[in-house]
Amino acid sequence: MYLNCKSFFSLRYGTMHVDTLIRQASAMGITTLALTNINITSDAWTFVNACREHDIKPILGLECRNEHVLSYLLLAKNQNGWYHINAFLSEKLHTDDPFPETAPALPDVYVIYPWGTRDPLILAANELMGVSVKNINRLFRVDTLAIKNKLVIMQPVTFQDDLHYELHQILRAVDQNILISQLQSHTTASPDEKFIHPAQLISHFEQYPHIVENTLKIMESCNVEMAMGIPRNKKTFTGDVQQDQQLLRDLAYKGMCYRYGSTNDEAAARIEKELKVIAQLNFESYFLITWDIVSYAQRQGFFYVGRGSGANSIVAYCLKITDVDPIELDLYFERFLNQHRSSPPDFDIDFSWKDRDQITQYIFDKYGKEHTALLGTVTTFQTHAMIRELGKAYGLPKKEIDRILRGGFSIQLDEDRIQRKILHFCQLMENQGKAFPNHLSIHAGGVLISDEPIHHFCTTYFPPKGFSTAQLDMFQAEDIGLYKFDILSQRGLGHIRDAIDLIKANHGEDVDIHNVKAFMVDEKVKANLRAVNTIGCFYIESPAMRQLLTKLRCDNYLSLVAASSIIRPGVAQSGMMKQYIDRYNNPKNVVYLHPIIEELLHETFGIMVYQEDVIKVAHKFADMELADADMLRRAMAGKYRGLRDLEKIQERFFNNCERLGRPRDVSEEIWRQIASFANYSFSKAHSASFAVESYQSLYLKTYYPAEFMVAVINNFGGFYSRELYFTQLKLTGITLHAPCINHSDYLTNIKNMDVHVGLIHIEGLEQGLAERILNERAQYGLFADLDDFVSRIGPGPEQLELLIRIGCFNFTGSTKKELFWKGSLLVKSKEVKNIHHMPLFKPAPVDCTLPSLAYHAHEDAFDEIDLLGFPLQSPFKVLQHNQDSYIHARDFHKFVGKEVLVLGYYVTMKMLRTSKGEPMCFGTFLDADDAFVDTVHFPDSLRRYPFQKGGFYILQGKVVDDYQVITLEISKMRKIGYFEDQPIS
Repeated sequence: MYLNCKSFFSLRYGTMHVDTLIRQASAMGITTLALTNINITSDAWTFVNACREHDIKPILGLECRNEHVLSYLLLAKNQNGWYHINAFLSEKLHTDDPFPETAPALPDVYVIYPWGTRDPLILAANELMGVSVKNINRLFRVDTLAIKNKLVIMQPVTFQDDLHYELHQILRAVDQNILISQLQSHTTASPDEKFIHPAQLISHFEQYPHIVENTLKIMESCNVEMAMGIPRNKKTFTGDVQQDQQLLRDLAYKGMCYRYGSTNDEAAARIEKELKVIAQLNFESYFLITWDIVSYAQRQGFFYVGRGSGANSIVAYCLKITDVDPIELDLYFERFLNQHRSSPPDFDIDFSWKDRDQITQYIFDKYGKEHTALLGTVTTFQTHAMIRELGKAYGLPKKEIDRILRGGFSIQLDEDRIQRKILHFCQLMENQGKAFPNHLSIHAGGVLISDEPIHHFCTTYFPPKGFSTAQLDMFQAEDIGLYKFDILSQRGLGHIRDAIDLIKANHGEDVDIHNVKAFMVDEKVKANLRAVNTIGCFYIESPAMRQLLTKLRCDNYLSLVAASSIIRPGVAQSGMMKQYIDRYNNPKNVVYLHPIIEELLHETFGIMVYQEDVIKVAHKFADMELADADMLRRAMAGKYRGLRDLEKIQERFFNNCERLGRPRDVSEEIWRQIASFANYSFSKAHSASFAVESYQSLYLKTYYPAEFMVAVINNFGGFYSRELYFTQLKLTGITLHAPCINHSDYLTNIKNMDVHVGLIHIEGLEQGLAERILNERAQYGLFADLDDFVSRIGPGPEQLELLIRIGCFNFTGSTKKELFWKGSLLVKSKEVKNIHHMPLFKPAPVDCTLPSLAYHAHEDAFDEIDLLGFPLQSPFKVLQHNQDSYIHARDFHKFVGKEVLVLGYYVTMKMLRTSKGEPMCFGTFLDADDAFVDTVHFPDSLRRYPFQKGGFYILQGKVVDDYQVITLEISKMRKIGYFEDQPIS
């Protein structure tokens, strides 16, 4: 009878999480329930799971609406019916077509029309007519017995009570972007769309028992047949399990020859061990599909990095899925995969952001659009968004909404009825325990490849990304046995890929970027790592990482792997990072708990830096099986929720230690450390993957610094602003030129040692005009002068002014003032597109002889600051301020413990809180030598001398040396302008 229930996944319409829906149903003794959300199926499997937990029979369906008009309900009789409902809805969402007035004949699907929209006498075999309580009076004078097999009770359930009906109205106003007072009744649900007790509902139909009987019959005929947790990924790669196993074996041994040589017994033994586990778990297809994806990338010349716990696998290493040698790093396969794991392995494959869409397209083409979809996710209403949307619905002015967002609700809240309502309904949405969904989105990189067609499990839609996307999030997908492939994008890989292309174009050299082991022992690379010359390099360029590398005097792979792990916030906040640095610099002072701990953790000075260390210690010290040791790691990290599981593992740990004669106090301390570290320790395989990419970036920066920095700039990614990257680029010895209509491309280019800033960086320049300039130049040659440019391009006056101001016509030899004067005579009032013509005879140039006009060197710099965001020359040369009295970073070592005065140009800052919760800050500046000045701003200093955006600061503070990392503890700070020459006070 409850054939038309909605959750809050009827977006901005329903008000109940499925748990709330089912708890209410269970409390009333309801034993069968249908979920029919509006044009969406996103929480279908959450609903099914919750129903089964409460012994309620679930029915899956859909409410089809065109705008505000209910067309019909669809109910699935079985799994085949659910497939056809998903396929039908997906087709509408992909094409954005309206639902047809008459539902198509979908196999194993009931169609229920609202009462009065169809003649019941002409309904098809699978079609029904729904009657709600408010429709009963309309049955008067209708011979319902003649159509008894066509009538069912359809009492909608949209909200849980009258209060949530008001919330429903607010959501409808938000959805339509109107005031609540402007709502029209046909756009909202009826106030009675809530649960009616079954006995009361039946009593309403006491004159029509045949309608009740038919409703029960229809409900009985609908079943959700699908079991949860059964693997539903594509089962085979070749079409046959044995062939998959043989292909994986062949590829693994072929890769072993490439990685280790043909006679490496240790590698062969480990391959056999891994293949056995993979076969036991039937995960060959997961490895082979991932191998197929990266093989395609290799054929296309796309750079990629396989990272994550997959680097624990030698099979993955031999298949070139990862570039991390698990034997070299003593990585345990059990951390990645063991016989206790039911879910497939999880490979994270990073591609350049420029390449990922092509990789995704290959996956869709190779494995079929019927079996492939991007993984979806749900964007929820966050508190600020709720306040803003509800404020608009209640008609609050923007200024008042902004004030609430900045400072909270008014202290006169009791007197402000509207604010009180907004606060109340925001709390109501949050008190569901689950954030209200706002709209669907796309997972960062997940791709689903199913064995059966994807519509057996979910609907798909077609977001702007351009690929079919599942109306499923990761958790529901895993519940039903669909596990994602992670096809991720990363700006750092774009740096590497583009640098390789630029090196080939500028030097004619091919770089084997996968030759990482050679990079690790290269003396120039090691010197750059020691000097922390790492700006632009993946994961090792931030101020915190540069300081850590300096403290560790890092110049080798293992130290970099460790640094990549202990830099993470949880480790740093726990105090373990400081402990590691102390032990690293004073290894003779390390006291190991036990000889076995020294043997296992000598590399990390007795500290469990990695998750793999937990497994090692549990395995070697407590004689636990490797698979059990990984269960311990997962339990400690909160991956297992059952307290009983953890208690069993703990009991086994101590029983084994006692059997082996380990000292009880040592065992207890090791257990304490495991419990302490496992929550925030990082996978060594992850760290190793990061370190490999860091070495690849650092190699390019070492041997091809100019091309590398241009690639960083052109990928618009990294820790710092583009200004700093241009500053670093100038340090490579290139000549940096302003944008030029004859020599610039859309992105920044490099030819020999000349770099022209790309047109993309000119603030306000229209992309269409930039593309037209480049196409015209490519087709018809360089522009001779301003006259030639205007006649061929026909720019508008504002756009031409931008080009002149930024220096695009410097090649003409005319001053900007001359060019402005001439441009005003040449250009028309509006831009003329597609005007190109090549006159037979060149027209006479416009004559505009000007008097001698004053020119100041800083004019160009300020045009560049305005249009690029920074000057192309050093800002210290533009600054009109006496700089003689300031200490430079190169001399800090002479003033350790003393107060100094420094002139710094702001780079970046990082806010954090002290143990007492007070705000403090780390700052980064450049001095006149373009050397970094790292500052610490304790709470008192930060309160008195806050940051005021970018520019120059006079910094006064004490020089502090901590393991060769020199910082300035700020006591005073003052921002100055370009023409301000006052000392700090």
